[in-house]
Amino acid sequence: MVQSSRIAGQEHLRADARRNRRRILSAARVVFAEHGIDAPMATVARRAGVGVATLYRRFPSREALVRAAFAQQMDTCARALTEALADPDPWRGFQRLFETVCELQREERGFPAAFVAAFPDGTREHARLREQAERDFMTLVRRARAAGALRADFHPSDFVVALLSHCGLVTALPGDRAASRRLVAYLLQSFRTEAAHGPLPAPSTLSLRGLPLAADGSRGQRPSGA
Repeated sequence: MVQSSRIAGQEHLRADARRNRRRILSAARVVFAEHGIDAPMATVARRAGVGVATLYRRFPSREALVRAAFAQQMDTCARALTEALADPDPWRGFQRLFETVCELQREERGFPAAFVAAFPDGTREHARLREQAERDFMTLVRRARAAGALRADFHPSDFVVALLSHCGLVTALPGDRAASRRLVAYLLQSFRTEAAHGPLPAPSTLSLRGLPLAADGSRGQRPSGA
């Protein structure tokens, strides 16, 4: 009987720990969206209804909390890039990748900044993941160009500019899904070969390094030829 009570008590503690973790991660996503990625950890703890010490026991650093809070979103973006490369229709892959990232921007307004915070510059792992994601994205761009679907003057920074534009919209109008969907459609149409009716100004100097296209860890088997 004593042993059964002890086991039941341990199960109760584990259940409490799981609930605390879920509350902390949910609160973190809300706080980061409302106050930015540099919001005090104490604010996250208050929103979650737990003590600061409890939060730090679960997540000893801000980076660890950010990674955990947005792990699913990061994995979704990384998987979208892998699937885009595997799609026999490179334009369809490109389109779905863009739509996926924009959908995440709309659903989780703290995600873009969270991604950058989760992969701080200067770490070897960050560099490896970023470089691989950039190579994969450029492979997709070359395939879409070769297929005649993506305009020949498309520059990687155009993808960044488009995502920043959409991010600005969902920040200003977080509940307007119709506006978001229409802007995404406009932007995708502007990337099509048939939309090229004259020379464009020089591309931006923005790089792909801030894009959420790499996951925290292995993304699994990549398609052959990528």
